[in-house]
Amino acid sequence: MSLTITNKSIDGVEVVQLNGAVLFGEDSNMLRTQVRALLEQCKKVVLDMRAVPRIDSSGLGTLIALYASAKRCGTEIKLANLGIHPREVLQITRLVTVFEVFDSTDAAVASFKTAKAAP
Repeated sequence: MSLTITNKSIDGVEVVQLNGAVLFGEDSNMLRTQVRALLEQCKKVVLDMRAVPRIDSSGLGTLIALYASAKRCGTEIKLANLGIHPREVLQITRLVTVFEVFDSTDAAVASFKTAKAAP
């Protein structure tokens, strides 16, 4: 199953909905290219991974590269709706300690407001 990506803006946050596995090759490159374009504009980004059944090491490398790009711009990438396999992979690699992970897209989007309101 090939990865498809759609974007929508909610309260100034770009929600990137992923549908399909994030694997080595064209899919990871497409994800990196599309999200980096948002980060070049210093957009806040939530990756909605509800429909991502699998992620491999290349997909993890893409997430890490996007995380670094976001930090350089002074913004963040947050993850939402992780399925069983992506959640397990992020736990095994301890990347759940790097990314903020939310059970819903709404909670991830709202967290940007909460972070902004904190002193």
